[in-house]
Order: sequence, then C-alpha cells, then structure tokens
Amino acid sequence: MLVICQGLELSDSLLKVSKAISNKITNPILEGIKLIAEDGTLTMSATDTELSIEKKIKADVKVEGETVVPGRFITEFVKKLTNSEIELELNDKNQMTIRYEDSESVIQCYNPIEYPGFKKVQAKEFFGISKKDFKTAVSKTIFSVALDDSRPILKGVLFDIDNKELNVVALDGYRLARVKKNISSTIKKSIVVPARSLSELSKLIDDTDEIINIYIDDYIIMVDLGDTKVTSRLLEGDYINYKQIIPVNYETFVIINKEQFEQALERATLLSKTSTNNFVKFDIKENNLLITSNSELGNIRENIPVTVTGKDLIISFNPRYFLESLRVNTNEFVKICFNKPSTPCVIVPTEEDEFLYLILPVRIIG
Repeated sequence: MLVICQGLELSDSLLKVSKAISNKITNPILEGIKLIAEDGTLTMSATDTELSIEKKIKADVKVEGETVVPGRFITEFVKKLTNSEIELELNDKNQMTIRYEDSESVIQCYNPIEYPGFKKVQAKEFFGISKKDFKTAVSKTIFSVALDDSRPILKGVLFDIDNKELNVVALDGYRLARVKKNISSTIKKSIVVPARSLSELSKLIDDTDEIINIYIDDYIIMVDLGDTKVTSRLLEGDYINYKQIIPVNYETFVIINKEQFEQALERATLLSKTSTNNFVKFDIKENNLLITSNSELGNIRENIPVTVTGKDLIISFNPRYFLESLRVNTNEFVKICFNKPSTPCVIVPTEEDEFLYLILPVRIIG
C-alpha cells in the first residue's frame, strides 16, 4: 500500500473513527484502526464490536492495500501534522512508514485479516429525522440511562417508532426522560440503542435541519452521513413499559421560572452533598416553593415565588435528578406536576409537549 493524503483531512478522519475504540480492550486488534486504500479513496474504520465508525477521504492511491494501524498512537501522531502532506507506505513486513516534510517514522501494524468486518444493514426499514431533532432527542434523554450492569437493557435509549411519531425514552429506575419528535416513517417498531453509541453518533452530526435516514436491522442500526457511516449493535431484551409509569392525573401543579429554580437547587445541593442524606425538601403552599437542605454543616432555605394550582404538598427529592433535567431545558418556565409525597412528579414545558421528565421522590422515615 502506498497512499498520499492531506494531514488535516487524515487527522480529522482518524479523530472521528477513533471514538469507536473502546477503553476496555479485550482483544488487542480492537485498539487498531483499519485502513483500506483503493479507487482514489482512503477508508478508515474502527470498532469495539458494539459501535463501528467508517470514514472515507479522497487520496492519491499509488498502490492499493489494507492494514490495521495502532489507533490511538496514529491519531495523536497525525494530529500534529495537520499542515503537512502525508505519505503512508506499507512494506511486506506489515510495517508502515509515515513520511511528512523531511521526516519519516515507522510503526508496526496488525494483520487486517484478524480485524472484525464492518457490519452491513440488510433490512430496508428506516426512518428520517432532522439532524437537529436527533441531537436534541439524544441530549435531552441520554443522561437518564442506567450506569450499572444490573439491568443491561436500561443502559440504552429506547426509540419507540409509531409511523410519523418518535418517542425517545431513557430511564434508570429513579427517573425517566421522554422526548417526542416528528419523523418521516411508515414503520411501527421499538429498538434500544446503547447510550455510548448514541453519544458518539450525536457528536458527528451538526445542528441543522438536514434529514438523515436511520436504517434498522434485527440487531443493528446504521446511519449514513455520506462519507461517514456509523453502525451500532442494538440491545436485546424487553424494555420497561414506560407509558404505564407516567401518571395520567395530578393533584398539584407548580409553574416556576426555570433559571431561578435551577440556581436555588444548585445552592441547596452544595449543602446536601456534605450529608449522608443527599436530598432536598420541597414545601409547596400559597404560591411559594420553599426548598430546604440540612446537614451537620448547617441549613439552607430558598424561597421561590411560583404559581400553584391544587393541594399544598411537602415532598423530598435527590436534587441531581432535577438539575440534570433543567440543564437541558431551554424553556423560561416549566410546569411540575405532583400527586402524593410517595409518588413521582412530572416536569413538562409550559408551552409545548415535546419533553417530559419523571422523578421519583425520596421517602423520608420519621
């Protein structure tokens, strides 16, 4: 293999595909990035067997060939050569010489035969969604996925597709996030995508109204971004019936300024972090929300004017769950819907129903 390309293009592509290299390496070859030089293009791909990213760039291919290079090394190495023209040459010992300006370096490569193949989607099922809507749906739900391995299915995000409507859902047993989006589709299907795959895919997509198609197979999805293709394995198993969790009726409604609420919670959280009882208490009555936080260090009382409809209520929560939902919310006001001190509350916007967050309270004994 002998190929010449621009350092900036090569570096940008290596940075993108290297996101599919896992931090937990069980097979040394999965530390590599596969290079294929043919037909005037250099194709780079990386995988951790769950997530795969493939990127093509134009190149001057003198001799066609393929190899697998040490992924993190070459990514960091080429990052410092963005202003150079780079020549990559592979010898019969599977060693690659990297030539740039008046210098050269040699690295030992892996056998490409041992590298896992890039999975292809066989099914014709797909849905179309704007890049902006996709990024929004991911960012407003992904923080609610489970982090432990006790229920692996909850480490993914549910895509519940019903023709023209998409519900994107994440939950971890303590809170639930749901975002609705309009899509172009004729299918009715539910899939669960690993959170890490969605996170990396979202980083590769710009915030525009351009429509992308997401193709679905029995076990994988694929997103075609032109010169970049991203494939992810789907999680297997039955997802929780999220529709049964969300209450239908409420007894108390609070409309609150999002920024005031967020700042008050952040101050209260500073104190709750110093206590073994990591919770804050909400006392709702007479168009006022009193947030209290207590520890051995002291106590904080935050009063926020609100609009209250319904019954007075005292209820406690882990403030982190509220803060994480508020930080991805761009509305000036939010509505919080309550029932009893032992039942979950729901946060929704006051102007439209695109998102919904459900949070379980902390049960206080005594």
